[in-house]
Amino acid sequence: MRDKYADQLRQVEAEITSRWGEGRINPTRQRITMLLDLLGDPQRAYRAIHLTGTNGKTSTARMTDELLRGFGVRTGRFTSPHLSKINERVVVDGAPVDDRTFVDAYRELAPFVELVDGQNDIALSFFEVMVALAYSIFADTPIDVAVVEVGLGGEWDATNVIDAEVAVVTPIGLDHVEYLGPDVATIAREKSGIIKADAIAVLAAQPPSAAEQLIRRAATVGASVAREGLEFGVLDRSIAVGGQLVTFQGLGGVYSDVFLPLHGAHQAENAACALAAVEAFFGAGAASGPIDLDTVRSAFAAVRSPGRLEAVRASPTVLIDSAHNPAGMTASVEAIAEAFDFRRLVAVVATLADKDVNAMLTILEPILDEVVVSQNSSRRALAAQDLAELAREVFGPDRVTVHARLDDAIDAAITLAEQTDDEILSGSGVLITGSVVTAGEARVLLGAP
Repeated sequence: MRDKYADQLRQVEAEITSRWGEGRINPTRQRITMLLDLLGDPQRAYRAIHLTGTNGKTSTARMTDELLRGFGVRTGRFTSPHLSKINERVVVDGAPVDDRTFVDAYRELAPFVELVDGQNDIALSFFEVMVALAYSIFADTPIDVAVVEVGLGGEWDATNVIDAEVAVVTPIGLDHVEYLGPDVATIAREKSGIIKADAIAVLAAQPPSAAEQLIRRAATVGASVAREGLEFGVLDRSIAVGGQLVTFQGLGGVYSDVFLPLHGAHQAENAACALAAVEAFFGAGAASGPIDLDTVRSAFAAVRSPGRLEAVRASPTVLIDSAHNPAGMTASVEAIAEAFDFRRLVAVVATLADKDVNAMLTILEPILDEVVVSQNSSRRALAAQDLAELAREVFGPDRVTVHARLDDAIDAAITLAEQTDDEILSGSGVLITGSVVTAGEARVLLGAP
């Protein structure tokens, strides 16, 4: 039975991915609204926390989910893209839905998709179908609250047919400028569209131009605002084995000595946003006091974020990281410098063509001894030889190796890391980065769980 549904899942995935891709915005929610209306508006069957931003959305969604479940709330989580398997996008009670649930839900959805396609000049996109699928599964399960990450942007994103009572905006920077706008203020204006009337907007620390747009939106629709650095934030943190020990200022009070098994200041800040979102969801504040500290500690200790500075082997240490824009790469580089004492570090880099690749390579250069450039399987991938030309300009030709196949690139990087004396080998590492697609394919190749 498992093999039968695995085969059917591959067929379903092929059907969905044959539609136009998620890497663009068509500024209308007409099609997704029509589809969900035919389905009886499943997104209205549960409460919701909605997340947008440029970096940190998926990690923050995972932490929010873990905290809610720690308090006995039944959750559904929708994130994108997936690392290894399409089911990862639709999670119920902390686990991706199984192949049978995914396939059966799609088969029930398909006739309605065909009906909506026939009534519109532009067919439903891959992402719109995935949103409807997730919202339907959540309603059928049923769940208490959905934790939903936008696909791209905010106002016109297909997920934005929910009226979430908590809207989380992680740090905003320049990414997808061809779709979202040429500057941070324009991008923030699009992302602010998830903030709804009477909601609570939980805002990570933002560039001033982004903060202005977000606060203006909140004032316009009558939403409350909780800001990192003012109403909540990270009070203290220290490096710990396998992660960090953090003290948070929450909306309801101080949460001390919370172990977070993730690396980097950015993950502590993501955790602060997740905690504030859950406090807001439960109505916690200065008057009511903090939510239960032991539950918070247990939930954060259980958090995992695959593909985010994830160590998948030792001697040499191999890290997989999905940084795919300059802001994300900066956060990852700072976290590596803080949490790891590498004396020799080799990177495998494979990126998408529409990213600011030169900036990412420039950020990586100071911490790397050598770089192996490669190519992932995405249709948007930057060709290995084109990436090599950019890398040689940043690193010099002697520090750049090219392997078009990702498996060959990983093997080459491990070999380069191992070509040292025993003393250095104990402090050598391999970093595989540049794209979520690269991270996902590397996890499969290296057998990560």
